[in-house]
Amino acid sequence: MPKAMPLALTIGEPAGIGPDLSLALWRRRAEFDLPVFYLIGEVDFLKRRARALGLDVALAEVEPAQAASTFARALPVKPLGLPVTAAPGRPDETSAPAAIASIRRAVDDVMAGQAAAVVTNPIAKTVLTRAGFPDPGHTEYLARLAQEAGKSATPVMMLWSPELAVVPVTIHIPLREVCSALTTPLIVDTGRIVARDLSARFGIARPRLAVAALNPHAGEDGTLGEEDAAIVAPAVKQLQADGIDAVGPLPADTMFHERARQGYDAALCMYHDQALIPIKTLAFDHGVNVTLGLPFVRTSPDHGTAFDLAGTGKANPGSLLAALRLAARLTANAPALVPAK
Repeated sequence: MPKAMPLALTIGEPAGIGPDLSLALWRRRAEFDLPVFYLIGEVDFLKRRARALGLDVALAEVEPAQAASTFARALPVKPLGLPVTAAPGRPDETSAPAAIASIRRAVDDVMAGQAAAVVTNPIAKTVLTRAGFPDPGHTEYLARLAQEAGKSATPVMMLWSPELAVVPVTIHIPLREVCSALTTPLIVDTGRIVARDLSARFGIARPRLAVAALNPHAGEDGTLGEEDAAIVAPAVKQLQADGIDAVGPLPADTMFHERARQGYDAALCMYHDQALIPIKTLAFDHGVNVTLGLPFVRTSPDHGTAFDLAGTGKANPGSLLAALRLAARLTANAPALVPAK
């Protein structure tokens, strides 16, 4: 994939901090040696937000092919053609259509070979749900868009930082439902995708996976739960039979200290907080959400819309910066994508 292609950055929830961070990072493009990106949004809206933040930002409406030649002098913006009037911290009726359209157009551009990767600013799931959005979140919508374009997609969420990479096998479900949702095939399929993409995109020749136990002390021989022996251990054996360097089930309370982290490239965790608590403790301001299992590279900052910070200029851009840098790094290893017809 040509290195000159820009990254497609979505507007995210217009009332959140995504627009703020995008504007602020572009102003510091030379300081951070940013990869070239263009923002899919509306110039008038971005001008209003820049004024609210007290930022002097030049904006230019462009197509993706013009982003590289524009980036040094103005923030390249691919227009949505939709009204966006949301005030900072106050999502209104325009928020959902703009956020959804921005994601779709970013994927369209990547599938058409006009952008190298998709980088998504945070969305507000409650706003989208009230507007009738049928998908649980970003990840599922991205997979559906890829499938609509005729590409296979089995999305897996990985949270990555230089200190730690974690993958929750079950994600946004109530804790009481984890045991019924967790199956050996689900763990195996997740592990296979993680190993494949760590090799293909992260350049790790033989990825090492540490598989966390579900129960305390890995079930303590069944006295603290039978799921680890019945569900998790068979999955680890199957991954090993596939030639994947996997170990487990391991007691989660001893997996994340510094010495333990040296022994693996990614941790497969059985539920959301088992994965996210350690990485947000270690890398709160620079963790990146990476969707594996897609036919294109997608990254996102590992934080939400932060309505309370929108328009204040106080939001930390570290995670979006890390997401842009990681997307640029991963596109160098990503397999070439045949443009959608």
